[in-house]
Amino acid sequence: MRLFSSPSEVGGASGDAAWLGAMLDFEGALAGALADVGLADAATAEEVARACASLRAEGAEDDLDLDALGAGTARDGTPVPALLAHLRPRLSDEARAILHRGATSQDVVDTAAMLVAKRALVPLLVDLEAAAEAAAGLADRHRADLAAGRTLLQHASPITFGLRAANWLGGLDDAAARLSAVRDERLALQLGGAVGTLAALGEDGLAVAAALAARLDLPAPPVPWQSNRSRPVELAAALGQATGAAGKVGADVVLLAQTEVGEVAEGGGGGGSSTLPQKRNPVAAVSAVAAARRAPGLVATMLAAMPGEQERAAGAWQAEAATLDELLGLAGAAVGAIRRCLEGLEVFPARMRENLDLTDGLMMSESLASALGAKLGRAQAQELAGDAARRAAAAGAGAGAAASGASLARSAAESPEIVAALGAAGIEAALDPAAYLGQTEAIIDNALSAHRARTAGARS
Repeated sequence: MRLFSSPSEVGGASGDAAWLGAMLDFEGALAGALADVGLADAATAEEVARACASLRAEGAEDDLDLDALGAGTARDGTPVPALLAHLRPRLSDEARAILHRGATSQDVVDTAAMLVAKRALVPLLVDLEAAAEAAAGLADRHRADLAAGRTLLQHASPITFGLRAANWLGGLDDAAARLSAVRDERLALQLGGAVGTLAALGEDGLAVAAALAARLDLPAPPVPWQSNRSRPVELAAALGQATGAAGKVGADVVLLAQTEVGEVAEGGGGGGSSTLPQKRNPVAAVSAVAAARRAPGLVATMLAAMPGEQERAAGAWQAEAATLDELLGLAGAAVGAIRRCLEGLEVFPARMRENLDLTDGLMMSESLASALGAKLGRAQAQELAGDAARRAAAAGAGAGAAASGASLARSAAESPEIVAALGAAGIEAALDPAAYLGQTEAIIDNALSAHRARTAGARS
């Protein structure tokens, strides 16, 4: 349980116990791989595997002194020597002789990172797919519900809420596709020994690596990657992308749910306040935003670890495990929170329409300019529409809300040039928000089609 982050299944698949379990999996599988290629007796290898599995079993982590392992990390720069010291007394002389043979601490930690990520990505992708599916449902259901499109937090042109949800869907789908690609193509075994030559295993090094990869169900890479940090960086970047995609949705929901806007609300009443009884806080959205604020620095740490020194970096790769673990937890918390947010999101189309009308037609000035442009040319159209918008805004400024216009329709109707070019019916048509949605319907359909194609491909 992490006190200051949202709970998620991903959090349960990462953390100290998960990393220790993955390191024990490596050591047990390595003994089996040695036996597979004839470098160890099968019964002896099985003894090592049993000892590792016994420590790894649920509840057996109580047998591991985490404080002692932590002290070992401080002493040795990695928890592996202390873990091996904990294992050796449980083994016969023959089993101790093959424990960790041919590997180095970085092999264990790097492969553990791949195993932890592979396991944690299962619930993470489930939540990400569910969040994307919820966004797809919102896009379809609200494809015709008018809303104010906002740029730089100001009214711009009309959109529909369905289009906004389709954009959320696109970001979530992109993140799911990237994480899936990393899972399928970039998570791989690391086994190189002291300097990446596999020299301690002689001519059987690559055969042991292949056997170990098969036992751990990880691909065997063509080259040991202890000094090439592309794989962990790609994983970190994909986790950062997923966290950012969830944070984008959260940021929009937070703004749309504020009292003065009131266009959406989180289901279930939202979150309460320790002080204010009336509060209905968009807690899930806030949680996603908080995670997205933290993730970029962690991705940057992974990038900073790439230019390590020679065959094993001094301090760079040692920074990666804790960073990846935190990124996994953040991504899981953010995506899980956004799934809850979107699956229960309440949408208020009537309030959206009220907000769209706040500026009394000024949002339609681009549409008016476009209609005039077809008759008078772009330069004159822009000038006429701009003048009409400024007159409407000036008239509305003293009427209560400084941002409101006093009807762009009335201002346009007072312009002889605009009336001559468009007529009353043309002005009315140009100022109809529902008629100025461009390719909104087609864009939503494209987003939904791409989503369905991707999810169908993921299932096949």
